[in-house]
Amino acid sequence: MRPGLWRGKAGAAAALFGGLLLLLAAPSRATRVKEIGRLEGVRENQLVGYGLIVGLDGTGDKKTTGFTNRSLASLLTGEGVNLTPDDIKVKNVAAVLITADLGPYLRNGSRIDVTVSSMGDATSLQGGVLVQTPLRGADGVVYAVAQGSVSIGGFSAGSGGGNAVQKNHLLVGRVPNGALVEREVPMQMGGSTGVEIALNAPDFVTASRVAEAINRRFGAPVAAARDACGLRVTYPD
Repeated sequence: MRPGLWRGKAGAAAALFGGLLLLLAAPSRATRVKEIGRLEGVRENQLVGYGLIVGLDGTGDKKTTGFTNRSLASLLTGEGVNLTPDDIKVKNVAAVLITADLGPYLRNGSRIDVTVSSMGDATSLQGGVLVQTPLRGADGVVYAVAQGSVSIGGFSAGSGGGNAVQKNHLLVGRVPNGALVEREVPMQMGGSTGVEIALNAPDFVTASRVAEAINRRFGAPVAAARDACGLRVTYPD
């Protein structure tokens, strides 16, 4: 499809949906369309990656966690330090799985939050820093790169006598705004004749009422409930 033609259709869809957002908002008890539904084709995408957290205070994976040692050896080799996994005897590194949701309309350079979860036998991710990690979509393409300090929202404290206090889970944390978007996901907002609106909670009565309100607003049968999951709106003249 030609870029200009696609942008024209996308603009028409965005303008129509923007009008629909206000359509049901006039009465004080009314609900805006965007609160109960969304444009089909406009959605979040899940990202995942595997990386390392460094800087832990002796709470990282143990030497018996082979994949952590091999990952650290590979990382150091890439930095010009040649060694084998058997040469590594550290306790301040942990292997983690990184997950994130890439929202619609985000551009290159936008930032998103990421969640890190321990994969080995580390005892805490508190105080760690996530090393630069690519995040891939289901298609295997890198869409973002994550890096930054980990926040776990908890703590662990104890003494040599065996007394210890722990708050919240210490093996799952977040890196707020920790990932930079490197690739945009194209969104198809509607077709050449109209848009599809998907309800967040499928309900045929709700779909019918939304369609009725749209038709009253435009004075023409431009909207029709497709099924319990949503409705179709044809571009008005």
